[in-house]
Amino acid sequence: MTHSGSRLPGRPDERAVSRQPSSSPGGCADPLMGVLLVVAEAAGGALLVLWLAVRGLTRSREATEGKVSAPPPADPGTDWTPVVVAAALALLVACVALGLLRGGWYWSGGMQVVVALTLGVGVLSFLVEGGGQEPPDPAPTWNSPPCLSGGDSDECARSGG
Repeated sequence: MTHSGSRLPGRPDERAVSRQPSSSPGGCADPLMGVLLVVAEAAGGALLVLWLAVRGLTRSREATEGKVSAPPPADPGTDWTPVVVAAALALLVACVALGLLRGGWYWSGGMQVVVALTLGVGVLSFLVEGGGQEPPDPAPTWNSPPCLSGGDSDECARSGG
């Protein structure tokens, strides 16, 4: 009488076979899935950029037409919405990359890591740059030459001197 758990000669141990590392679960679909995810993220990023551009245009238009309930501040400062949106997108892509890598989708996960790092570097470069906080140089003023006739003639009145 043999025990059902004993190993029969000539048959491989089922536990040893199940412990062998398997290849990527997607096989050839792994790189394809990575490319599709990058294309989908590029399309989503383009929609976000379009939304942010329209948002910026409507904000500037409302301020010039006086539709804002409160008077606009003298220095509106930096609009942090694009930075927050890019950071949220980078965090989302990083979470997808982590899930793919843990699931064994190494090509797709690697591509997502590259996209997340690129977005993160863009956000950090904007933060280090200061977001363009430096005010622009004032427009040069032109001093008109003094009035040559030195009197109250029409020439002096037109030249401002």
